[in-house]
Amino acid sequence: MPMPYFRATVLAAACLMAQGAQAQLFGDDQARQAILELRQRLDATVNAQNRLVDENTQLRRSMLDLQQQLETLRGDMARSRGQDEQFARDLSELQKRQASSQDLEERLRKIESSEAARAASAAASGASSDGGTAGAAPTGAGEKQEYDAALAVFRSGDFTASQTGFANFIKRYPRSTLAPSALFWLGNAQYATRNYKEAITNFRSLLTAAPNHTRAAEAMLSIANCQIELKDTRAARATLESLTKTYPQSEAAQAGRERLAKMK
Repeated sequence: MPMPYFRATVLAAACLMAQGAQAQLFGDDQARQAILELRQRLDATVNAQNRLVDENTQLRRSMLDLQQQLETLRGDMARSRGQDEQFARDLSELQKRQASSQDLEERLRKIESSEAARAASAAASGASSDGGTAGAAPTGAGEKQEYDAALAVFRSGDFTASQTGFANFIKRYPRSTLAPSALFWLGNAQYATRNYKEAITNFRSLLTAAPNHTRAAEAMLSIANCQIELKDTRAARATLESLTKTYPQSEAAQAGRERLAKMK
């Protein structure tokens, strides 16, 4: 091969080898750049996932806090409803007691008015205003004083204390001419404190011991009132019917007829 041609061939081969090395170097740089970009994307993805995890954790905490607040609010509302219901029950109970107290006061005024009239009549005729006669089992001064003390407590509105006073009087003086009246007031005091069953017992004791007592008709009406409060309508109706037959001319019988008319 001629020398010039050989030199040209070597030069061409050298150029080709240089170009190949340059191309290989360029390819490695691109690969490294691609790897760097891929790592950056991966890091960005990992960071984004970490942020999402943190945000999700914070969101869960917020939801738990909100749920606890809701539970607390529900509890407060339930307590508030309970307090409102209790207040309504207390108000209803108070209104019933006021109505019973007013009814009792009205009955007491009527009784005291009729008692004053009977006392005046008794003074003129020699009869006892408590249902006996002036000559039967005279009442001692201490006995009368104890009865009057219990009655004064009753009139003051302390019905619980008056029950003790009348019960002690009846226990100490069971044969006293004032015992039926003490039973009557004891029953009324028990009615005022909603002790209806005990009141019925004492009103019936009065009727058994002194069926012709001036308080007998009122005692029977009071039994019916207690039975009405106990929701025993059938027994109340029977008592009122017996009242109108046994004491037809009494004011209590008139009140009994009015109540019977309302119950029908």
